[in-house]
Amino acid sequence: MTMETTWKSDEGELIRVRTCGWSPPGDHPVGCGMFIYTDKDGKFVKVEGDPDHPISQGRLCPRCLAMKDFIESPNRIRYPMKRAREDRGKDAWERITWDEALDILEREVRKIWANYGPEAIYLFQGTGREATLYAPPMAQACFKTPNCSFSMSGGSCYGPRTVVADFLLGAGYPELDYAAYFPDRYDDPRYEVPKYIVLWGKSPLQSNPDGFYGHAIVDLMKRGSKLIVIDPRLTWLASRAEFHLQLRPGTDAAIGLAMLNVVLGEDLYDHDFCEKWVFGVDDLAERVQDKTPEWAENITWVPADVIRSAARAFATNAPSSIMWGLAIDTQQNGAQAGQALLALAAICGYMDVPGGITLSLPSSFMGRWRFETAQFVEPETMAKRIDAKEDHPAYACGPFAHPDEVLTVMETEEPYAFHMAYFYATNPIAPTVYAEPERWYNALMKMDFNAAQDCFMTPTIMGLCDLVLPVSGFAEHDGVVLPHFGRNTHFLGAMNAALDPGEARSDLEIDMLVGKRLNPEAWPWESAEEFFNAQIRTQYDWDFNNLRDMGVFQQNFEYRKYEKGLLRPDGEPGFNTPTGMIEVCSSIYDDFGEDELPYFMEPAMSPNSTPDLYEEYPLVLTTGGRDFVSFHSEHRQMPTLRSITPDPLVTINPKTAAAHGIKAGDYVCIENPLGKCVERARLSNEVPERVIHATHGWWYPEEDGEYPNLFGTWKSNVNKLVPMYKVGKLGYGAPYKNVLAKIYKVDGYEAGSSDPAAYEPPASRGPESMTVGASSEMSYEAKHCAK
Repeated sequence: MTMETTWKSDEGELIRVRTCGWSPPGDHPVGCGMFIYTDKDGKFVKVEGDPDHPISQGRLCPRCLAMKDFIESPNRIRYPMKRAREDRGKDAWERITWDEALDILEREVRKIWANYGPEAIYLFQGTGREATLYAPPMAQACFKTPNCSFSMSGGSCYGPRTVVADFLLGAGYPELDYAAYFPDRYDDPRYEVPKYIVLWGKSPLQSNPDGFYGHAIVDLMKRGSKLIVIDPRLTWLASRAEFHLQLRPGTDAAIGLAMLNVVLGEDLYDHDFCEKWVFGVDDLAERVQDKTPEWAENITWVPADVIRSAARAFATNAPSSIMWGLAIDTQQNGAQAGQALLALAAICGYMDVPGGITLSLPSSFMGRWRFETAQFVEPETMAKRIDAKEDHPAYACGPFAHPDEVLTVMETEEPYAFHMAYFYATNPIAPTVYAEPERWYNALMKMDFNAAQDCFMTPTIMGLCDLVLPVSGFAEHDGVVLPHFGRNTHFLGAMNAALDPGEARSDLEIDMLVGKRLNPEAWPWESAEEFFNAQIRTQYDWDFNNLRDMGVFQQNFEYRKYEKGLLRPDGEPGFNTPTGMIEVCSSIYDDFGEDELPYFMEPAMSPNSTPDLYEEYPLVLTTGGRDFVSFHSEHRQMPTLRSITPDPLVTINPKTAAAHGIKAGDYVCIENPLGKCVERARLSNEVPERVIHATHGWWYPEEDGEYPNLFGTWKSNVNKLVPMYKVGKLGYGAPYKNVLAKIYKVDGYEAGSSDPAAYEPPASRGPESMTVGASSEMSYEAKHCAK
């Protein structure tokens, strides 16, 4: 498939610009191809899918189709604004120029540098947006601080999966092979359709995650792929699966261990591949010897025969593949679940083969650049990063501050106090990121100065910030789409500005403006185009303008790279791990105080680990399922999209609802010892009787924005029910999708409202419980027994 070489053309009375979508408004970097049409005055007219884009092939999600709502929204932030620190929470914003805004930001940053040191600045990074590439450089190469992170407890989004893959495979993010590297896609003679696809805690039709276009699953089903879905909910794909493992939320590791028990115990694994390329198979077999499907059934609520049959189908139908989703990250036991998942694919020989799981180098050019900007942080400052190295040395090996320990530092001001927070494409007090959000709000109110860059006024900005900078949408700026953020990038796509951004600037352009004020040495480029030219030329002999003409560049791809020395920097065959093999028994976890083999650990709040609590809160609450029309807390103010999903919904089994006197559409309070929130009842057999599912990311842009309401962010804030500090041994993972709760009918959303200033965390929760949680009541594996 060949794309036109002209990216901008006259189409009668209209101008047509070819581009690829990313953000903002938010979406994962799928890079959907589209044409944006404007009139001769530059006004938006319409958007259409680009049928020649090799991945999206003319298809667009509702968020792209509703682009007009974003572009013309009267609620957009269109120019820099400031207000006095004492006016936080008040709609007292004053329009200022960019020069004034940069003067304020430079003055405040230099004041903090002089009085407290750069480490006293903390940058909160958003998820999914271009911010993933450009936020770390803002922290490191502009503010010169080592303290930057995605602020979800345990870094529980994508990061845990990439770290586990790096530790065990020495490779970038493992992805389902859906022929994304090939211009002719599924018709390429090198490609083979997977026999089975395991969707493990992933709902790709709604999420289109990290570079994967969800409808590829449907494409592959049409070509014969069968599904194994591991999910507490009966999703659309699960209803069409050969096997649906409807597990208790948070018990994925037990499922993985039981499937390994079947594959190893019944001798269904690939002996030749394991002998050459897999380290620790015998140790793994010993670990899972007693982890039978019957053992797992008691824990997971999944019938043993379903687990056994799914494992046999996966292992005996080569090639097959696995997609793992956010549900693996959002549990304390997530690293072990991920280890079991990768081990299952490895011992079956499905790594880097046609129709299996694609692998790549851990990070490519722009992916490397964002981490290389750490050179602009002074070594003595870098040593002060809040990285939780005493509790989580594995996490400290990475580049980010540990969110849970950051909260402790903000509350205690030990070993030093933070004095400035910068919110980069994130709205964390709305129920997207922060667990125990009232604690974060109160801690951040103590900062001397807070600033943000975004495209809409959010509860976070209204409640906490003193300065806000306007961000342009992807239709208004040039850029490069980089699926998987450089960790398994099957293509590069050109984002071409079709519309005038006014005073708004892209995330990268804001970095450059701020950087030239604070650290010009790190920002030698004079334009975004010049920056992209420099980045692209680190690997290729062409530049950004060539990419515009190509539209999409698909990188060359080879299977079985481990045989050819293409996964190791030394060019030797094998994997970039200490053993040179895939490590199903880790050779380095022991250095981190972690078990080298996967194990199961009960969630910190569950029917088994907290049985007394379970008596009062008898439902397992899972949350965070994706929606077709929103991205976390974004798009709530888009009329077209909001009309499709106007309310937050809690899905309840009809029998459970009847037992609580709840009917469809009722206001339902969801409560546990940490807090409560209110959502509307949605009755469906999608969830079993013991489980409820609550949507996340809800706030109400149409409501009063001033404190304490803050656009109603405290009313349906399901993250108030999620604890901080309940993270895994490696420092990753937290129970966003597996806590206990009870439900009851109420009269309206106000029943879930709270005043964060009056919030006091229970004494039983705090920094001292950071590492594991209720480990004393857990099983042999949970006590971290050595091999």
